[in-house]
Amino acid sequence: MGFGTLFVWFITALALSWILYSWICLWQNYQSARKLGIPLRILPISHGNPFWMIVDKRIVQFARRLPFGDNSFTRYNWRGWEVNDRCRSHLEMGDVYMQVTPGKNWLYLCDPDSLIDVFRRRTDFPRPLEIYELLNIFGPNLSTVEGNQWKKQRKITASCFNESTNEVVWAESISLAVDMLLYWSSKKSVSTTADDVRTLSLHVLSKAGFGKSFPFQGHDVSKSSASPATSYKESLKEVLDNCVLIMVLGTKLLSKPWLPRKLRRVHEACVSFQKHMTSVYEEEKRAFAEGRASERNLLSSLIRASNEEARNSAERTGTHISAGLTESEIYGNMFVFNFAGHDTTAHSLMFSIAFLAANPLVQDWLSEELHRVFGDRQPQEWDYHNDFPQLKRCNAILMETVRLFTPVPVAKWTERTGHQLRVGDKAIAVPPDTMVIPSYSALHTHPRFWGPDPLTWRPQRWIEKRNSVEELLTPQRGTFIPWSEGERSCPGKKFSQVEFVVTMAVLFRDWQVSPEPMRGETSEQSRARLLNLIETDSAQVLLLQMLHPERAPLRWKRR
Repeated sequence: MGFGTLFVWFITALALSWILYSWICLWQNYQSARKLGIPLRILPISHGNPFWMIVDKRIVQFARRLPFGDNSFTRYNWRGWEVNDRCRSHLEMGDVYMQVTPGKNWLYLCDPDSLIDVFRRRTDFPRPLEIYELLNIFGPNLSTVEGNQWKKQRKITASCFNESTNEVVWAESISLAVDMLLYWSSKKSVSTTADDVRTLSLHVLSKAGFGKSFPFQGHDVSKSSASPATSYKESLKEVLDNCVLIMVLGTKLLSKPWLPRKLRRVHEACVSFQKHMTSVYEEEKRAFAEGRASERNLLSSLIRASNEEARNSAERTGTHISAGLTESEIYGNMFVFNFAGHDTTAHSLMFSIAFLAANPLVQDWLSEELHRVFGDRQPQEWDYHNDFPQLKRCNAILMETVRLFTPVPVAKWTERTGHQLRVGDKAIAVPPDTMVIPSYSALHTHPRFWGPDPLTWRPQRWIEKRNSVEELLTPQRGTFIPWSEGERSCPGKKFSQVEFVVTMAVLFRDWQVSPEPMRGETSEQSRARLLNLIETDSAQVLLLQMLHPERAPLRWKRR
């Protein structure tokens, strides 16, 4: 028997052993799940299987063409199925059901009271850190620690997201949005909207995060020749553009000289980005020690807040044990701030601009508020403290967009200990090692919470009048969780709101946008085509996004 034949037999035996092991695990998990007395769906492949995550959609698309192709496997066993399913499963099975897989069982919840209980019981239902460990690229951070380490990091990082930072975000977003609008309005049509709003978001983060300001350049003209090894801006862009690659392969592997030049360029960007953070870190430490003031940005504020916490702790306890962040924790949190704040805001901007282009009456409604708040003042004269609180309709655009297209889902689990959880009038003994998933897409589209048109993008639903004054609707707690909920809620929520709202204000006070009609199309048909593109061509890559927004170019014209 030749080597080739032996190798084939070995691979075949290995595959069969793995299949057998998976089915045994699936059977054991099924036996555990059936004791709960709730609806079950059986899936043959684990959601977290890394190989499956690469090929899932292709195989599921093929399986759907087969006889009996409409089943639990094709409905649930692929990344991002929740957006396609919306609240359908919970309307069929109730507020709680479980997906049984060979890896873990996944408990899905669509009951607000139960979810608030899960978020409140942080020690019983912690975040599954094994999912978030990939974010430890530059060091431990808020997303990858629990317990006392998380409390320490949360206390220090929360102080950095303050009104001073929001003022910087407001001013920088205005400057960049004005230039972006000038670029868009100079073109007959724009097919680079997604790329351009990513540039805007990157530059806002550069200024607010690191004190570095860069002028806006449209995607068509911003082909930079600068190396990520020498340019801070290019290193940050390279890191954020390739964060999935960095998470999967790690910086050590990317440093190998035998790798392709493109991958080594990513490693150069990681090294350059960390060198920049180290330079600011050392300078801020010296300034703090000498009692000197420095320019406030997220990185310098984080370093200063950490040093102040360490000094105050030493004075309280009389020990030299530091209560501040380590250098690697500062770098780790700065990376997560940039990672979490870049594409999330950019994708929300893209979705919103597309929805507005398909809804001219909503544009008129939005422009009405902007003229009432700003009058004829130039954007550079707009005031964050006075004007931002009045932009209720701008905020409603954001809320409605993230309701339907939540960028980042939330996950919990029971770790090594089972826990009781009440869902409605039923008490469930959730077993150990069970994923507990807030069904965000179902919560955000369930008619019980959002009325008879929950799948319609209608920002007006967020505005209610109180004594003839428009106020932003406060939804029932537990029914709207795009920034998570409870102590683990996103510390950068207002940062993203300020950036989004003022960008919308600049774009839509005096201008309107529409999809460019294809040959023979009416305006109504082009808007319908754009809405169809949003619905059918949006999917989860790392975050939920429009996959091919360039297929619907947009046109801008002055009102």
